[in-house]
Amino acid sequence: MTERPATERDLLRWAESLSAVAQTGLGFTESLYEQERFEEVLAIAADIRQHTHGGLQPDVQVDEWLDRVGAGVAGYVTPKVTVGAVVGNEAGELLLVQRADSGIWLYPTGWADVGYSPSEVVVKEVKEETGIECEVIRPIAILDGQRRGFTRIPLISIVFLCKMTGGQLTPHPLECADVGFFGPDDIPEPTAPLDLWAEHAFAAINGEDVAVQFDLPRRTPWRGGDA
Repeated sequence: MTERPATERDLLRWAESLSAVAQTGLGFTESLYEQERFEEVLAIAADIRQHTHGGLQPDVQVDEWLDRVGAGVAGYVTPKVTVGAVVGNEAGELLLVQRADSGIWLYPTGWADVGYSPSEVVVKEVKEETGIECEVIRPIAILDGQRRGFTRIPLISIVFLCKMTGGQLTPHPLECADVGFFGPDDIPEPTAPLDLWAEHAFAAINGEDVAVQFDLPRRTPWRGGDA
Protein backbone atom coordinates (compact mmCIF):
# COMPACT_ATOMS: atom_id res chain seq x y z
CA MET A 1 0.00 0.00 0.00
CA THR A 2 1.44 3.38 -1.07
CA GLU A 3 1.22 6.04 1.61
CA ARG A 4 0.01 9.47 0.59
CA PRO A 5 2.49 12.39 0.69
CA ALA A 6 2.53 14.44 3.88
CA THR A 7 0.39 17.58 3.73
CA GLU A 8 0.85 20.94 5.42
CA ARG A 9 -1.85 19.89 7.89
CA ASP A 10 0.24 16.81 8.74
CA LEU A 11 3.36 18.92 9.29
CA LEU A 12 1.49 21.30 11.58
CA ARG A 13 -0.01 18.44 13.60
CA TRP A 14 3.35 16.67 13.93
CA ALA A 15 5.06 19.88 15.02
CA GLU A 16 2.43 20.73 17.64
CA SER A 17 2.37 17.16 18.95
CA LEU A 18 6.16 17.02 19.30
CA SER A 19 6.20 20.41 21.00
CA ALA A 20 3.51 19.28 23.45
CA VAL A 21 5.52 16.19 24.41
CA ALA A 22 8.65 18.31 24.89
CA GLN A 23 6.90 21.08 26.84
CA THR A 24 5.27 18.53 29.13
CA GLY A 25 8.58 16.78 29.64
CA LEU A 26 10.24 20.08 30.56
CA GLY A 27 7.46 20.71 33.06
CA PHE A 28 8.07 17.46 34.93
CA THR A 29 11.77 16.59 34.62
CA GLU A 30 14.49 17.76 36.99
CA SER A 31 17.26 16.19 34.92
CA LEU A 32 19.49 18.64 33.07
CA TYR A 33 20.21 15.96 30.48
CA GLU A 34 16.50 15.42 29.79
CA GLN A 35 15.91 19.17 29.66
CA GLU A 36 18.50 19.48 26.91
CA ARG A 37 16.94 16.62 24.96
CA PHE A 38 13.44 18.11 25.24
CA GLU A 39 14.71 21.50 24.09
CA GLU A 40 16.27 19.76 21.10
CA VAL A 41 12.89 18.20 20.30
CA LEU A 42 11.36 21.70 20.46
CA ALA A 43 13.94 22.92 17.95
CA ILE A 44 13.08 20.07 15.56
CA ALA A 45 9.36 20.74 15.96
CA ALA A 46 9.94 24.43 15.23
CA ASP A 47 11.82 23.56 12.03
CA ILE A 48 8.87 21.42 10.93
CA ARG A 49 6.30 24.10 11.80
CA GLN A 50 8.22 26.75 9.86
CA HIS A 51 7.29 24.90 6.67
CA THR A 52 3.57 25.52 7.25
CA HIS A 53 1.61 28.64 6.34
CA GLY A 54 2.25 31.31 8.95
CA GLY A 55 5.05 29.38 10.66
CA LEU A 56 7.43 31.50 12.74
CA GLN A 57 11.21 31.51 12.56
CA PRO A 58 12.39 28.46 14.53
CA ASP A 59 14.21 30.40 17.27
CA VAL A 60 11.17 32.64 17.80
CA GLN A 61 8.85 29.62 17.90
CA VAL A 62 11.05 27.78 20.41
CA ASP A 63 11.09 30.82 22.70
CA GLU A 64 7.28 31.05 22.47
CA TRP A 65 6.90 27.39 23.42
CA LEU A 66 9.42 27.70 26.28
CA ASP A 67 7.47 30.64 27.69
CA ARG A 68 4.47 28.32 28.13
CA VAL A 69 6.32 25.70 30.16
CA GLY A 70 5.02 25.30 33.70
CA ALA A 71 6.02 22.99 36.54
CA GLY A 72 4.33 19.72 37.46
CA VAL A 73 0.64 19.43 36.57
CA ALA A 74 0.62 23.06 35.39
CA GLY A 75 3.15 22.05 32.75
CA TYR A 76 1.11 19.23 31.26
CA VAL A 77 0.25 20.44 27.76
CA THR A 78 -3.33 19.81 26.64
CA PRO A 79 -5.47 21.18 23.78
CA LYS A 80 -7.37 24.42 24.20
CA VAL A 81 -11.16 23.99 24.50
CA THR A 82 -13.83 26.03 22.74
CA VAL A 83 -17.59 25.78 23.14
CA GLY A 84 -19.98 26.48 20.27
CA ALA A 85 -23.74 27.02 20.05
CA VAL A 86 -26.06 25.92 17.24
CA VAL A 87 -29.09 28.11 18.02
CA GLY A 88 -32.30 27.84 16.04
CA ASN A 89 -35.36 30.10 16.00
CA GLU A 90 -39.02 29.26 15.34
CA ALA A 91 -38.50 29.75 11.60
CA GLY A 92 -35.85 27.03 11.48
CA GLU A 93 -33.08 29.57 10.92
CA LEU A 94 -29.59 29.32 12.39
CA LEU A 95 -27.87 32.02 14.44
CA LEU A 96 -24.55 33.08 12.89
CA VAL A 97 -21.96 35.67 13.85
CA GLN A 98 -19.40 37.39 11.65
CA ARG A 99 -16.08 37.55 13.48
CA ALA A 100 -14.69 41.08 13.66
CA ASP A 101 -11.09 39.88 13.25
CA SER A 102 -11.44 37.49 10.31
CA GLY A 103 -14.79 38.43 8.74
CA ILE A 104 -15.74 34.73 8.78
CA TRP A 105 -19.33 33.71 9.56
CA LEU A 106 -19.96 30.80 11.95
CA TYR A 107 -22.21 29.87 14.86
CA PRO A 108 -21.25 31.57 18.17
CA THR A 109 -18.10 30.09 19.65
CA GLY A 110 -15.91 31.02 22.59
CA TRP A 111 -13.16 29.73 24.84
CA ALA A 112 -14.16 27.53 27.77
CA ASP A 113 -13.97 29.75 30.85
CA VAL A 114 -12.72 28.67 34.26
CA GLY A 115 -15.59 28.41 36.75
CA TYR A 116 -18.23 27.67 34.09
CA SER A 117 -19.48 24.33 32.85
CA PRO A 118 -19.45 23.99 29.03
CA SER A 119 -23.23 24.50 28.85
CA GLU A 120 -22.97 27.64 31.01
CA VAL A 121 -20.31 29.01 28.67
CA VAL A 122 -22.70 28.47 25.75
CA VAL A 123 -25.48 30.54 27.31
CA LYS A 124 -23.03 33.28 28.29
CA GLU A 125 -21.27 33.43 24.90
CA VAL A 126 -24.49 33.56 22.88
CA LYS A 127 -25.85 36.38 25.04
CA GLU A 128 -22.59 38.36 24.97
CA GLU A 129 -21.89 37.93 21.26
CA THR A 130 -25.39 38.24 19.82
CA GLY A 131 -27.84 39.55 22.44
CA ILE A 132 -29.89 36.36 22.07
CA GLU A 133 -31.01 34.36 25.10
CA CYS A 134 -31.09 30.61 24.72
CA GLU A 135 -31.51 27.32 26.53
CA VAL A 136 -29.16 24.40 26.01
CA ILE A 137 -30.70 21.18 24.73
CA ARG A 138 -27.80 18.76 24.28
CA PRO A 139 -24.29 18.37 22.82
CA ILE A 140 -24.13 17.51 19.11
CA ALA A 141 -20.39 17.54 18.35
CA ILE A 142 -17.00 16.97 19.99
CA LEU A 143 -14.35 17.72 17.39
CA ASP A 144 -10.57 17.84 16.99
CA GLY A 145 -9.97 21.23 15.39
CA GLN A 146 -6.58 20.41 13.89
CA ARG A 147 -7.80 17.12 12.46
CA ARG A 148 -10.81 18.86 10.92
CA GLY A 149 -8.57 21.58 9.52
CA PHE A 150 -10.32 24.62 11.00
CA THR A 151 -7.58 25.62 13.46
CA ARG A 152 -3.80 25.80 13.51
CA ILE A 153 -3.48 25.13 17.25
CA PRO A 154 -4.38 21.98 19.22
CA LEU A 155 -8.04 22.54 20.01
CA ILE A 156 -11.11 20.54 21.03
CA SER A 157 -14.48 22.04 20.05
CA ILE A 158 -17.65 21.09 21.96
CA VAL A 159 -20.85 22.15 20.18
CA PHE A 160 -24.29 22.30 21.80
CA LEU A 161 -27.74 22.43 20.23
CA CYS A 162 -29.67 25.36 21.71
CA LYS A 163 -33.08 26.99 21.37
CA MET A 164 -33.72 30.73 21.30
CA THR A 165 -35.82 31.89 24.25
CA GLY A 166 -35.62 35.67 23.98
CA GLY A 167 -33.42 38.71 23.49
CA GLN A 168 -32.70 40.90 20.47
CA LEU A 169 -29.93 40.68 17.89
CA THR A 170 -27.15 42.95 19.14
CA PRO A 171 -23.61 42.18 17.94
CA HIS A 172 -20.81 42.49 20.47
CA PRO A 173 -19.04 45.78 19.61
CA LEU A 174 -15.54 44.28 19.71
CA GLU A 175 -15.92 40.62 18.77
CA CYS A 176 -18.61 40.64 16.07
CA ALA A 177 -18.97 42.64 12.87
CA ASP A 178 -22.55 41.39 12.40
CA VAL A 179 -25.04 38.78 13.62
CA GLY A 180 -28.23 37.29 12.24
CA PHE A 181 -30.48 34.30 11.70
CA PHE A 182 -30.14 32.57 8.33
CA GLY A 183 -31.75 29.70 6.47
CA PRO A 184 -29.79 27.01 4.59
CA ASP A 185 -30.25 28.85 1.29
CA ASP A 186 -29.15 32.30 2.41
CA ILE A 187 -25.99 31.66 4.42
CA PRO A 188 -23.72 34.73 4.11
CA GLU A 189 -20.16 34.63 2.78
CA PRO A 190 -17.43 34.07 3.71
CA THR A 191 -18.11 31.21 6.10
CA ALA A 192 -16.09 28.49 7.77
CA PRO A 193 -16.21 25.47 5.39
CA LEU A 194 -19.88 24.55 5.13
CA ASP A 195 -19.23 20.83 4.70
CA LEU A 196 -17.86 20.73 8.24
CA TRP A 197 -21.00 21.97 10.02
CA ALA A 198 -23.96 23.29 7.97
CA GLU A 199 -25.90 20.10 7.19
CA HIS A 200 -25.49 18.76 10.72
CA ALA A 201 -26.47 22.09 12.31
CA PHE A 202 -29.65 22.60 10.28
CA ALA A 203 -30.73 19.00 10.78
CA ALA A 204 -30.35 19.49 14.53
CA ILE A 205 -32.37 22.71 14.76
CA ASN A 206 -35.08 21.16 12.57
CA GLY A 207 -35.63 18.46 15.19
CA GLU A 208 -33.88 15.54 13.50
CA ASP A 209 -32.34 13.01 15.86
CA VAL A 210 -28.76 13.74 14.85
CA ALA A 211 -25.94 11.77 16.41
CA VAL A 212 -23.12 13.46 18.29
CA GLN A 213 -20.34 14.09 15.79
CA PHE A 214 -16.90 13.01 16.90
CA ASP A 215 -13.63 11.91 15.37
CA LEU A 216 -13.22 8.16 15.18
CA PRO A 217 -9.89 6.64 16.22
CA ARG A 218 -7.49 6.34 13.30
CA ARG A 219 -5.49 3.21 12.55
CA THR A 220 -2.45 5.33 11.70
CA PRO A 221 -2.90 8.63 13.56
CA TRP A 222 0.58 9.99 12.84
CA ARG A 223 0.37 9.42 9.09
CA GLY A 224 -3.25 10.56 8.82
CA GLY A 225 -5.37 9.33 5.95
CA ASP A 226 -8.27 8.04 8.05
CA ALA A 227 -10.97 10.71 8.19
